[in-house]
Amino acid sequence: MREGQNPAKFMNSVAKPERVTVAVLTYIPFLAGYYAEYLDVLKNCLGSLLANTASPYELLVFDNGSGADTVAYLKSLHGEGKIQYLILSEKNIGKGGAWNIIFETCPGEILAYADSDVLFSPGWLHQSIRILDTYPEVGMVTSRPFRTPPDYYTQTVAWAEGADEIEITKGQFIPWETFREFDMSLGQDEQDVRERYKSTQDIRLVYQGVEAHVGASHWQFVAWKSVLQRFTPFKMNRPMGQVRDLDRRVNDANLLRLMTSKPLTMNMSNTLKEIPAERVSLAPPSRRRTFRERILSFAPLKWTLLFIYNRIFRWYYSDR
Repeated sequence: MREGQNPAKFMNSVAKPERVTVAVLTYIPFLAGYYAEYLDVLKNCLGSLLANTASPYELLVFDNGSGADTVAYLKSLHGEGKIQYLILSEKNIGKGGAWNIIFETCPGEILAYADSDVLFSPGWLHQSIRILDTYPEVGMVTSRPFRTPPDYYTQTVAWAEGADEIEITKGQFIPWETFREFDMSLGQDEQDVRERYKSTQDIRLVYQGVEAHVGASHWQFVAWKSVLQRFTPFKMNRPMGQVRDLDRRVNDANLLRLMTSKPLTMNMSNTLKEIPAERVSLAPPSRRRTFRERILSFAPLKWTLLFIYNRIFRWYYSDR
């Protein structure tokens, strides 16, 4: 027989989710070889995210079967209140499997997704949401400009060329160093990168006073949750290598794929060696606790109040 009443029955309200859920997907099976520095990369990813995201959001981290060191680190951040939702998968279900869960369960109406090797700069979320809120029928917004395969943004170009009150310009708008930074992070040969920079161009749009570049990518994007749910489930038979299926589906659905005109995110890959020292922060910033939180966490007071609560409960429901 139940003793007493569940205190939750007397709560008059519950917490409401923020409009934006930022979701980070990680997989670090061990700390050797390719993954030797990857825990530091993850720490820098989350550290830059927490330090440089001023817009309201909640953080969801999906761990896709990582080793004990990574799981312990994520649990510590969750315990400190820096991760609001932590999903720990026993095994690696692939990026498609993780997307199926993230896209369906994220509590916000906007999902800001990132791989765990993304480095965030100030303003990344605000500028991306500005594009998302302004342009019609947006499928995804990536928070930096780079040159993506044209096959995946044909519908964006078709919309821009036929829309009223939109300015469309083609040219070399991405500075060489910004272009080189991203392409070299993918392990490409610098001479090939330089040739591609010379032989390709950017497409810049201005709509209702908001500038954006044409293109986007699966490694980091901001999108409406309701739009992403149109593309699930993903049936990928390999952990990686099929992620451009999302890029293709968004384009085939006649949705816009756009990017910010400034580089507000960066791909770190699996090492911090090329990251400027001033942009390396392995310790996520501490959230300043409120006066009430500081008082209630004072150990002698906390112990006393919980002891009194426990004794009162036992007097009424147990010590009979």
